[in-house]
Amino acid sequence: MIKKVMIKKISYIIFSLAFSNSVLATESMISVESHATVKQTADRFEKILEEKGLTVFARINHGENAASINLELAPTEVIIFGNPKVGTPLMQCSKTVAIDLPQKALFWEDNQGQVWLSYNNPEYLKERHNIQGCDPVINKISGVLSMLSKAATSK
Repeated sequence: MIKKVMIKKISYIIFSLAFSNSVLATESMISVESHATVKQTADRFEKILEEKGLTVFARINHGENAASINLELAPTEVIIFGNPKVGTPLMQCSKTVAIDLPQKALFWEDNQGQVWLSYNNPEYLKERHNIQGCDPVINKISGVLSMLSKAATSK
């Protein structure tokens, strides 16, 4: 069992690296390198969401919040967004996935000044919530998140 899980993890990482050296994948999160600032990337992402008819529930600027209490934090923002046409069928497969919905995208700058867009890996949500019989929904979410991320982070 452990060997099978390790092979799956290693295969996923190799697959991710083979298609882009600007994407970091972990078991639970996918991070895409951006060639713009945190604000520019988040602005692009939000604009694309609106153009695609997705609902933007909130945008949180953690950097500004930190500054309001005289603390420093590298640029860090979160956009909370979703679409009930996709989220509802997922929740019908597993009610507990609602704790991870609506979707969130994190825009952040690392210690070297590189900007990233990160989001929950839908495959991780599938495993976390033991979602069965919803592969088409998981695949659709994966595709949409990938498309949104690439569009928001490209030059």
